Amino acid sequence: MSVEVRIPQIGFSMTEGNLSEWLAVDGAQVENGAPLYTLEIDKAVQEVPSPAAGTLKIYGQAGQVYPVGELIAEIL
Repeated sequence: MSVEVRIPQIGFSMTEGNLSEWLAVDGAQVENGAPLYTLEIDKAVQEVPSPAAGTLKIYGQAGQVYPVGELIAEIL
């Protein structure tokens, strides 16, 4: 079973975020709660934790702006 990784809504007025950097590479084994990527919103950068443990499959590219809810990866 896979777990979807989507751009979270951090704050009431957030509609999009810049996926600044992946902290794990495609195909890496990630742990639940470990930092997975950084998200830039309103000139602040926040590390977003992995929602599950497993193998990371990346879809979103670092440096791109995505709307809240956009699928950027899966953990298999």
